[in-house]
Amino acid sequence: MGIFVTEECTGCKLCIRSCPFAAIEIKDNQAVILDNCTLCGSCESVCPVQAIKIEKEEKTKDFSDYKNVWVFGEQREGDLNSVVHELVGQGRRLANKLKENLSVILPGYQNIAQAKELINYGVDKVYLIDKKELAEYNDEYYTYVMAELIKKYNPSIVLMGATTIGRSLGPRVAARIKTGLTADCTGLDIDDKSKILLQTRPAFGGNIMATIVCKNHRPQMATVRPGVMKAAEKRENYEGIISKEDLDLSKVILKTEVIDIVREIEDSINIAEADIIVSGGRGVGSGENFNLIRELADTLGGAVGASRAAVDSGWISHDHQVGQTGTTVAPRIYIACGISGAVQHLVGMKSSDIIIAINKDPGASIFNYATYGLVGDLFKIIPLLIEQLKSGATIKESAASFEK
Repeated sequence: MGIFVTEECTGCKLCIRSCPFAAIEIKDNQAVILDNCTLCGSCESVCPVQAIKIEKEEKTKDFSDYKNVWVFGEQREGDLNSVVHELVGQGRRLANKLKENLSVILPGYQNIAQAKELINYGVDKVYLIDKKELAEYNDEYYTYVMAELIKKYNPSIVLMGATTIGRSLGPRVAARIKTGLTADCTGLDIDDKSKILLQTRPAFGGNIMATIVCKNHRPQMATVRPGVMKAAEKRENYEGIISKEDLDLSKVILKTEVIDIVREIEDSINIAEADIIVSGGRGVGSGENFNLIRELADTLGGAVGASRAAVDSGWISHDHQVGQTGTTVAPRIYIACGISGAVQHLVGMKSSDIIIAINKDPGASIFNYATYGLVGDLFKIIPLLIEQLKSGATIKESAASFEK
């Protein structure tokens, strides 16, 4: 990579004024590049006669040694996080496109049962690290385990859930092995021509969807939002391998120690795991009016969700927020009440199997994604829905009876 000045230079000095490092001077009516040039390109872009040229050496990197798709097997107290099955499902599709294998890296303690379970979901190999020190998540231990096995086996793609653990572990591992990381992905695919991982995530507050690629480093790493990928289906008699890995954890210098784990006691249903969610938006009007949303959710045995507008207005706590800055959900049934359908909200719920929208504005964006659209006053429609449901009708039958 280098920079040079051609004979077309007129000595106009525009390049001198544009250089932030004072790395250009004029001699004999010609620009001369000094040794402190950083090749930033400012001079090249302002030259009116295109006399300054920067040549970049394009080195083709050989990534032929990097193969296979890996998923981080996040677990707590011996139970796999539900996002692992979602990543296994998506990882299987990516691996099939690449004609490579799908593996799960599974740190933990006495976790052979988890490894066998993962094989039954279409995993070709489980890298099992069974250590007492790994029973509870610790940044230093888990980063060491992940980085050492990645350097040993050279996977092409590494996926983690964008959970509390994944968001802590992912950047640490990426920095340790000197590769890139795309956070909070909502879509993954393989480019047919280059075979590079296409990592899609919301950007600029969710107003656009950006697709990011990692051309110059391996592995390609991404954290993926829970609830946006279709979970893997169980396969009978799938043949996979469990590889027990023995790592010397005494090499790890601990900066923190897990003394105790305090678990929050929740009275309400976790919206990320709920099969039915009833959400309220700006159209609900007040915190008191959310009692109607709760009544419908209770009737259905579901959870209460909310849009950002409702949360920002103080009508309900942030724990209930669905969307870009809240929780991503994928229930069987999602009922959006008084929600217009802003991009930030749609990102968090569009993977729902059935979407029922109740809004008095027939032009609301939410209707473009709804399975059933009910145009009208939610304060009239919801009581009628509750009445029908209590009389024995299903939610589909109730919604269909109102559909316009």
